[in-house]
Amino acid sequence: MKAKPKANSVKSNAKSIDRDQLSIYLADLLQVNRVKDYCPNGLQVQGKGTIKKIVTGVTASLSLIDAAIEEGADAILVHHGWFWKNDDVRVVGQLHARLKLLMEHEISLFAYHLPLDLHPTLGNNAQLAQVMGWIDAKASPAAYPGAIDGLIWRGKTSGTQKTLGQLARSVASRLGRDPLVIGDLNKPVKTIAWCTGAAQGYITEAIAMKVDAYISGEVSEPTFHAAQEMGVAYIAAGHHATERYGIQALGQHLSKKWGVEHQFIDIPNPI
Repeated sequence: MKAKPKANSVKSNAKSIDRDQLSIYLADLLQVNRVKDYCPNGLQVQGKGTIKKIVTGVTASLSLIDAAIEEGADAILVHHGWFWKNDDVRVVGQLHARLKLLMEHEISLFAYHLPLDLHPTLGNNAQLAQVMGWIDAKASPAAYPGAIDGLIWRGKTSGTQKTLGQLARSVASRLGRDPLVIGDLNKPVKTIAWCTGAAQGYITEAIAMKVDAYISGEVSEPTFHAAQEMGVAYIAAGHHATERYGIQALGQHLSKKWGVEHQFIDIPNPI
């Protein structure tokens, strides 16, 4: 059975914003030139010039596009867009189907990947800390030359998150997804590091921070060994689950600033 997308709409006074003005504003707000990314950040597909309603979602999937059309969106704003490094550049198959729908309905597609992860208040890491109630949350400097400043965050647990088991249960409750946990559930946990999405490879940087636990979205086979051998607890909370909040915050920000209507649509994804 096809999962029904969840929508969360914020009504407004139906004001509008010029598409190119929005593109310029977001480029400045998210500092898109700050970091070298794996995809183009900003306007990826040009639609109508005037935008009254923005739909936000995690990934620019066909399901999200269908839902945005049904809701009368003029623009779609996502974290995971298209045209990734090493993608097939031909407009065939999956890309053709997606692009055809957008262009038929003159819907603009905006995508912000690492710039959204890095934003100090609207970003995925900042927003995850708010959802989880973590305290003293702040971005950490790069651990080695060539690494990205501010991509990994550090902070402390709060409330009933004093052990790894309690932290895992809190993650499950607040994100609505059972996480994968590596480590002794009775281990005391106070200091933590985290990075949303496919950030399992940063566990060595988290270990260097001397934290009790590291949380990311995805997990890979080497992560298990690194966590066990280096004595750091690890939680894989879900790529999609950890990256739903930055894009929502960005959409809410735009609605508040420009008066456009914003609607977040969550297309369920178990990864």
